[in-house]
Amino acid sequence: MLNTVVLLLGVVTAGQCLYTSRDDVVELTPSNFNREVIDSDSIWIVEFYAPWCGHCKNLVPEYKKAATALKGVVKVGAVDADQHQSLAGQFGVRGFPTIKVFSANKKKPEDYNGARSAQGLTEAGLRAAKDMVNARIGGKSSGGGSGGGGGGGGGGGSDKDVIELTDSNFDKMVIESDDIWLVEFFAPWCGHCKNLAPHWAEAATRLKGKVKLGALDATAHQAKASEYGVRGYPTIKFFGAGSKSRGSADEYDGGRTADDIVRWAEEKAVASLPPPEIKQITSDKVLKEACEEHGLCVIAFLPHILDCQSECRNGHLSDLGRLGDRFKQKQWGWLWSEAVAQPELETAVDIGGFGYPAMVVVNKKKGSFATLRGPFNFDGINEFLRELSYGRGSTSAIRGATLPAAADVPAWDGKDGELPEEEDIDLSDVELDDLPEKKDEL
Repeated sequence: MLNTVVLLLGVVTAGQCLYTSRDDVVELTPSNFNREVIDSDSIWIVEFYAPWCGHCKNLVPEYKKAATALKGVVKVGAVDADQHQSLAGQFGVRGFPTIKVFSANKKKPEDYNGARSAQGLTEAGLRAAKDMVNARIGGKSSGGGSGGGGGGGGGGGSDKDVIELTDSNFDKMVIESDDIWLVEFFAPWCGHCKNLAPHWAEAATRLKGKVKLGALDATAHQAKASEYGVRGYPTIKFFGAGSKSRGSADEYDGGRTADDIVRWAEEKAVASLPPPEIKQITSDKVLKEACEEHGLCVIAFLPHILDCQSECRNGHLSDLGRLGDRFKQKQWGWLWSEAVAQPELETAVDIGGFGYPAMVVVNKKKGSFATLRGPFNFDGINEFLRELSYGRGSTSAIRGATLPAAADVPAWDGKDGELPEEEDIDLSDVELDDLPEKKDEL
């Protein structure tokens, strides 16, 4: 029954693809991406698309023309980013379609920002090919096919990136650290462990800086193996950020290739991140950190404290915190400001006509923003952000093309607002008879 369901799902997914085997566009997936793209000496133009995306559908005929024109010179591929989210996330894809050129440095592809036409795409491919040829003539390495980018065959990583763990260093290295870990419990004589070794080394190299990979000889260090219920080899355990204090671990249930390990670890690492902080815009530094260091930044404009006291404001902030946790995998920036506290910012994102509370989501790189049109409550904001996360919704250009500098304002002290006390005026010394009389005007 399960196999039937999987087969049916595969048929449905295949029916949603924008490209077929008859096209010159190569279908790319996590299982073949490294082999076809990263490890190859070829230049690639790769589109990350979603089957429901209108812009992606409009691009199809031009993309096919470009693939045919570049055949034998530059390879053209496409990734269904809706189905393969981990692959899209690996390259920072946040909207559809996103087109990247994989040239000399395959690990750092360039964004294609040219015309969405066969001519524009073809010119970009030929330009990349020319640049690579010139680099080779000058004696520079193109960088293609090197490093830890192997796709399932192993051997692309280095054993030095796998950290050796023992009974004596396990707690200090893993449990007491702030890092995220994948730990393999192995036996030296185990055939499956030997087969896993090159993939484990490659994954360790590719995950460097994100997730640490360790290995513990469970036959020599039986105390830790017993503590975590290891009964077969290899056993892989995941130690997320939230499990450090109690030393708990999740079972790894992914595949045994480097691609499988990397994909599973990246998804778990993002899921284990703490929710983002909802920061008040108290300075230009706060605004820039949220909107320049993240693809998108969510900005809520809350009513003045006299119109919405601490209980009311904390309710809004609580909803924003829950939503930040729900969408944390997007790694957006989250901000709030009191009404009229940042007038130039409000003008730039045209917030004046909506009243308070209000919300915009800013893409500083593109100089655009989307405005919440529905209710400002958990469900309304959730629907608004969900649509944006799928690349849907209308956007407007930021006035002046970029965000203005934020003003320095004091941080909210968490208290209710109070009206200023009226000043008492002493009228005891004023003699009304001495006031000049107002003459009648003709």
